[in-house]
Amino acid sequence: MRAALQRIFALARKELLALLRDPASRAVLIGPPIIQLVVFGYAATFDLKHVPFVVYNQDSGRPSRDLIARFAGAPSFDLLRVVHDQGELQKAIDDKSALMAMDIGPQFTSDIERGGTSHVQLIFDGRDSNTAAVAMGYAQAIVADFNQTELALRNGSPPATLLIDRAWFNPNLDSRWFIVPGICGILTLLVSMVSTGLSVAREREMGTFDQLLVTPMTPTEILLGKALPGFLVGTLEGTFIVLVAIFWFHVPFTGSVFALYLGFFVFLLATVGAGLMISSLAKTQQQGLLGVFLFMVPAIVLSGFSTPIANMPIAMQYVTLLNPLRYFLIILRRCFLEGADASLLWPQYWPLAVIGVVTMIAASRLFRSRLS
Repeated sequence: MRAALQRIFALARKELLALLRDPASRAVLIGPPIIQLVVFGYAATFDLKHVPFVVYNQDSGRPSRDLIARFAGAPSFDLLRVVHDQGELQKAIDDKSALMAMDIGPQFTSDIERGGTSHVQLIFDGRDSNTAAVAMGYAQAIVADFNQTELALRNGSPPATLLIDRAWFNPNLDSRWFIVPGICGILTLLVSMVSTGLSVAREREMGTFDQLLVTPMTPTEILLGKALPGFLVGTLEGTFIVLVAIFWFHVPFTGSVFALYLGFFVFLLATVGAGLMISSLAKTQQQGLLGVFLFMVPAIVLSGFSTPIANMPIAMQYVTLLNPLRYFLIILRRCFLEGADASLLWPQYWPLAVIGVVTMIAASRLFRSRLS
């Protein structure tokens, strides 16, 4: 047993040295994850910081000026200009200089003073439906606050509060708190699969695979020796990314460190197994890299990173049950935001463990079939 462990660790050490000494492998493992973390951390956001809008105000009363001032003073809205006819309003939307156009009718103030219902037309550029929907939500919140204020002025007292909104776990609804933990999972998947997906293929391409077969090591020992570097590299890179998320992007980590690293272990068991399966089938590193990305793209799309799984067709929801990234993203987000411990995450741990055991067994059998 001791001799077997020594052989496994010796092969793992050799794999790590091969990864670190090869400039191409080193660049793939270090450069892209850091670049993607910074780019996605700042660029991937569902928040709108800049909504340019134009106003066509046909009313000269105080309420209309107050409504315009509320939009102009909101952090997410920027008043581009005041236009003087419907043609200019339409042109601002057509040429994409404005995302929103506000049309206030000539009876706006008089309708309010009579206690009636006044109307404001808000026109959004729907060519980018997601951005338009978010901007519409912001605008509705401003109009609702304006309505409450006008009601208080007419009645002489503040209106009764019927509804108080409160967002648990993310009080400011900062989308970065949701996205950055997801990026941690995606980059850990990338690093662990690249480090293992090229290992056996690299041996074949360099002509050292036959030399490996004549060593005293069994196929299982060779497989474990090639799996260990994936665990180590994935854990180190994952730890680095988590620390960047906490101390650079200021995403709060409220959960259990043990729960997080138990999630890392079972997730890496699944991804390293999948990477070794791909590497056992590939004859060249180019084929191995292609196989890794053929696995990663559907895994990211079906993970719930950007599209909720509940919104997918029923057939696709069943397919996501085979995706290890689906479970790991839940672990990450619950550890970061919900303060979850290991006892609450067992529904995510055991599917990952099952996927990991199955992929490792499949990789072992594929590896043995390649030796025969």
